[in-house]
Amino acid sequence: MNEIKIFCPATIANLSCGFDVLGLCLDNVGDEMVIRKSAQKGIRITKIVGADLPLETENNVSGVAGLALLETVTPDFGFEIEIYKNIKAGSGIGSSAASSAGAVFGINALLGYPYETKDLVQFAMQGEKLACGNAHADNVAPALLGGFTLVRSYSPLDIIKIESPSELYATVVHPQIELKTSDARSVLKQTVSLKSAIMQWGNVGGLIAGLYTQDYDLIGRSLHDEIVEPLRSVLIPGFDSIKQAALENGALGSGISGSGPSIFALSKGAATAEKIAKAMCEVYEAINLPYEIHVSKVNSEGVKILSQQ
Repeated sequence: MNEIKIFCPATIANLSCGFDVLGLCLDNVGDEMVIRKSAQKGIRITKIVGADLPLETENNVSGVAGLALLETVTPDFGFEIEIYKNIKAGSGIGSSAASSAGAVFGINALLGYPYETKDLVQFAMQGEKLACGNAHADNVAPALLGGFTLVRSYSPLDIIKIESPSELYATVVHPQIELKTSDARSVLKQTVSLKSAIMQWGNVGGLIAGLYTQDYDLIGRSLHDEIVEPLRSVLIPGFDSIKQAALENGALGSGISGSGPSIFALSKGAATAEKIAKAMCEVYEAINLPYEIHVSKVNSEGVKILSQQ
């Protein structure tokens, strides 16, 4: 194989109760990347379409993630990367994670798969570190593995993939403002009360149990954020109205997607997900705020190969 074209999916991180440890993979929202072997060693980013991002390898998340992988192997060839961005930077649905995950997936494939997919997460995290200063895995893990992922531990890295209930859908609305992850992190407190922590632990456990048992009501009861959402929601226009509209139209739960400004809702069935999307749109249309809306099943595969040669 000399060239691979891949779909690099968007993701929803945190899922209300699981700050920095929970995420899910979307099915029909994402970037595309083409990665090919090159006679020149190292990594060169030759084309970026759809976003104004740096071509310099050391300043681009895909380049940094790929270089982290190449520190562990010594091929006698290099790589060229083309990136076709459909996920806007700062949207809260894993734009940097898609590029980071795609780069390490494609390079690993062209190397003949020396690493299992789960092992690629550690390299993709270095792209996230460049993007926001924190090497978190809650976006890159589901982007690579698909489904839901739980980061049980960062040291050592321990990630569990959880399959999604078959009728679970995600609706995501992205108000057209940019909210940098670093800014969204700056409003967070470094300590939390024991009472809040206990409530959050219970919800994380409840959400995991709900996914394994396909108990949609339990999933909904567990989609509650006691710690982060109260601080970050003030940064997102119309957040309370969007969340209320989602819940009134059948959402199991709703909250901030990643660091925002996107807002997600989970629901049972495509019809309910579409109804929620309509209600969300009406909120932003009423306040004349441009937006994008996505309705998606959970992608069980993660990064997908579109073609190879």
